[in-house]
Amino acid sequence: MKTYYDDGTLIIRSMIPEDAKVLYDTYLSYGWHPQIKVYEDYYKEQEEGERFVFIAEHEGTVKGQCTLVLHPTEGPWGRQGYPEIVDLTVFFDIHGKGIGSKLLDVAESEAAKISDMVFLAVGVHSGYGPAQRIYAKRGYIPDGSGVWYQNKVLDQYAPCVNGDDLLLFLSKSLR
Repeated sequence: MKTYYDDGTLIIRSMIPEDAKVLYDTYLSYGWHPQIKVYEDYYKEQEEGERFVFIAEHEGTVKGQCTLVLHPTEGPWGRQGYPEIVDLTVFFDIHGKGIGSKLLDVAESEAAKISDMVFLAVGVHSGYGPAQRIYAKRGYIPDGSGVWYQNKVLDQYAPCVNGDDLLLFLSKSLR
């Protein structure tokens, strides 16, 4: 296990196998539809060097996570050598303590070691409002390709569902 940040109250560390169940159980308790295999795969990909997984522990309890995909294949910068921040989540009971910002600090720091730019996608429905705001405040800008739906650019006037598959891609210069 690697520690990326530790101020005595908040620790940002790499993922351990037991974290998959904690993430799954917490997201399930929100009424979301998580799949434990996703989080087990995160750990596997971390161990294979394909993805960084950053786990936030606040006062000894897991309270959030974020990942950094080193060689993404989707989105406007897929297959171009830029890393992608994926799945930033801070548990509801701990919002407003700066944990999301600290997770992004760590992810951006690791991304800067391999690239001069990092990108991410954010949902456009209101549930993503806090994420949209934090990304804008941190200097992320839209890529200009418009809204993506189900992993491709959504054509003008095309029908879609305002769900988790309706995304806007943003990037940030790291230099």
